[in-house]
Amino acid sequence: MSNEYCASAPGTCACYVDSVYARLRSVTIRKKGTGAGGKVRMGAKPVSLKELAERLGLSPATVSLVINRSPVADSIPQETKDRVLAAARKYKYRPNFFARSLRARHSFTIGVMVPEVSDGYSASVMSGVEDHLLQEGYFYFVVSHRHRADLIDEYPRLFLERSVDGLIAVDTPWTLSLSVPVVTVSGHNQVKGVTNIVLDHVRAAEVALKHLSQLGHRNIAFIKGQEFSSDTEVRWVNIEKAARRLGLPISPGLVVQLEGDSPSPELGYEATRKLLASRKPFTALFAFNDISAMGAIRALREAKLRVPGDVSVVGFDDIQSAAYQNPALTTVRQPLREMGRIAAETLLRRIRRSGAGSRGGEIMVEPKLMIRETTCRAAMEGSK
Repeated sequence: MSNEYCASAPGTCACYVDSVYARLRSVTIRKKGTGAGGKVRMGAKPVSLKELAERLGLSPATVSLVINRSPVADSIPQETKDRVLAAARKYKYRPNFFARSLRARHSFTIGVMVPEVSDGYSASVMSGVEDHLLQEGYFYFVVSHRHRADLIDEYPRLFLERSVDGLIAVDTPWTLSLSVPVVTVSGHNQVKGVTNIVLDHVRAAEVALKHLSQLGHRNIAFIKGQEFSSDTEVRWVNIEKAARRLGLPISPGLVVQLEGDSPSPELGYEATRKLLASRKPFTALFAFNDISAMGAIRALREAKLRVPGDVSVVGFDDIQSAAYQNPALTTVRQPLREMGRIAAETLLRRIRRSGAGSRGGEIMVEPKLMIRETTCRAAMEGSK
């Protein structure tokens, strides 16, 4: 074989194909620790469903129901199910995916849409989604739409072309009624066939503002979320209601909104600099999320203000890094991982149950205030 460079595209040139074939052939005939004449050991032949059933003394139908997690398997004793799954692991049994799909008339594949894969919110939700889908033997595609309306419209169509059994949309404005079940996390639109997993935002606003009020804070600044975020409007409406109930004034001059779609603390940093530039005094700041709260703390420190000595800061979400900030961030915890798990669990339940495709509704989860080191009693004088 010539070693000269070939300019043709891979796969179109004979010399390229021959060289690849030669390398693959060399790998398959060579045995580690021996000469070129050795042969590789391919390992034991995979055990079949029938053989696995014979070793367990069970019928192939019973083993199949357990391994494929059929709803009918709920009637099988847990001890038997544990034996089947343990044996499947021991003998490395792998069900035939295509045969399984044909029998069940499902692809065992889920589509997941998120605004941004790398941000703390989406990553936390995805960890819960992944845990349950992997446990149940489902494959999944994940796409990020970056809040682009064209991608939010296009991705569901592409998922359906790939025969997904259902969709999960995270922090994504959802208006589509599809032929497969859909579950949203932090979706607030009532759409046929869509189940929304949402936080109790009434309670979330109440626990945060009540905490600041009990610490003596009256002049509170707010960082609102971007207009495209699913939670922005509902969260702000409930903050206003909670403030009225607690007798806390909201000054328009102490309200700023995040701008841009970056998942970086920079957005909160810039928003807080605007607040400081207005020179309106405030002793506390309630941020839209933990990431913006981290940026806010940086801006406050640069302005020679102590957190929490001069300004208390409350975040939202309780992403994994919140407790490890310096100081540790006081925040309203959304059980994001749990919301992801509930979303996946709900979707698979709807997929498995006949006639559930048109059902929707709402599942509400409770927030929890995590009091850490960024809040304290209000100083006698407001900050600048």
